[in-house]
Amino acid sequence: MLENVKYLMRPENGEEKVRLKAEQEKLGELQMKIKEHKLPVLVLFEGWGSSGKGTLIGEVIHNIDPRFFKVSTLKMPTEEEKRYPFLQRYFANIPEAGKFVFFDSGWMDEVTREVLNGKLDEKDYKKRIDSIRRFERSLTDNGYLVLKFFMHISEKEQKKRLDALEDERDTAWRVGKYDRWQNRHYEDCTEVFEKYFEDTFLPSSPWYIVDAKSKKWAELQILEIMNQAIETALQNSAMSVPIPQNMFPLEKALPLAEIPLEGKELSEEEYKEKLDALQAELKDLHNRLYRKKIPVIIAYEGWDAAGKGGNIKRVTESLDPRGFEVHPIASPEPHEKARHFLWRFWTRLPKTGHIAIYDRTWYGRVMVERLEGFCSENDWKRAYNEINEFEKELSDWGAVIIKFWVQIDKDTQLARFTDRQNTPEKQWKITDEDWRNREKWDQYEKAVDEMIAKTSTVYAPWHILESVDKKYARIKALTIIVDELKKRCGD
Repeated sequence: MLENVKYLMRPENGEEKVRLKAEQEKLGELQMKIKEHKLPVLVLFEGWGSSGKGTLIGEVIHNIDPRFFKVSTLKMPTEEEKRYPFLQRYFANIPEAGKFVFFDSGWMDEVTREVLNGKLDEKDYKKRIDSIRRFERSLTDNGYLVLKFFMHISEKEQKKRLDALEDERDTAWRVGKYDRWQNRHYEDCTEVFEKYFEDTFLPSSPWYIVDAKSKKWAELQILEIMNQAIETALQNSAMSVPIPQNMFPLEKALPLAEIPLEGKELSEEEYKEKLDALQAELKDLHNRLYRKKIPVIIAYEGWDAAGKGGNIKRVTESLDPRGFEVHPIASPEPHEKARHFLWRFWTRLPKTGHIAIYDRTWYGRVMVERLEGFCSENDWKRAYNEINEFEKELSDWGAVIIKFWVQIDKDTQLARFTDRQNTPEKQWKITDEDWRNREKWDQYEKAVDEMIAKTSTVYAPWHILESVDKKYARIKALTIIVDELKKRCGD
């Protein structure tokens, strides 16, 4: 039980002051090393109501340059926030490289409150725990330092503090209904908290229980743990991370070279007839998606000049413009490079009932970034599992995930490149980079085959769009989208 936690031996008052000053100065010095080594540090402060989380965060950040930290206070999710995956608002607030983010309560508080008020059954609790473990492990695997502190006080001490706050007009507002409820149900809360600690204790992101009866002693404990953890992280920054095994069921996929492209074509008349019918059906399904609050994610990857843009245009023509967004994904901006590679996709997710279409995706990690040397071998090899986990989160949230690879052969690409280069109104579509990528066709084909083989899961399989005839590919894409949405929408 939390009540039986053995704390560190508290030093004498004089020694405590000396040690505290030394640790405060040390954090100030380490902050410059964090900036220099581009180490992102995420610090989660959890604890009992009135245990002093806010005050302690305030004391800790006094030692850090204010340009290099952010304090994130996320209360229980609003109705709008509930329209996104559970982890979305936490992932959106992770720090940039070389900076701190301090969470004043976070995913532990949200989950344990929902357990205590009966809104989270055992099955959903397990899903949340799996999500949290993957979230924290993925951060630490990608070089983040994740520190989790729980401020512990006794039932008697909590009541004393709540009473003192309520006795003063200027502080009474700080005592919420949940704080009082927590104190009245202290033993029940303790049981739930302890189970959560056990379920989310990871070697790379362990829990630290802080004796918070004395503010100065609590600050000293936190600073000593933080400073030691930062020093260790800086020493280990060059170490490779073990690559986890894929735990998700995969579908069999043919290598691109074995996919027949001949005979996959449509006449103009047949194309127009099918296009009109499918677009009308998709328009109706979009209304049902919105009514049923089903999110949809459509991801496009493919060869340069394969026809992704035209394909996307035929899909969106029949959609309500208020209910979808197309995300053209280019090279990451500096603030995106400074975060986990999936951050810019977590922040571009659709809310329930809406559709997000991605013109290039998170798979850049295992294609362009892999082949152009923009990430390490360890990074891109880990990414297969990280991507499968990301898509599993989206699937568990309830999203329909449709992934397309738009396939053409080398001769077709050359003909389209040449046409673009020789046609003035199309020249903006062709760049020197397109020609350079073409020279690496065989390398890219090998990478794509591996990508599809390792990420075509049963909940997010790849669909190949044969696009030598763009009309054929458009109709195939619309057919797959309509069929998948009908399965999910039901009536």
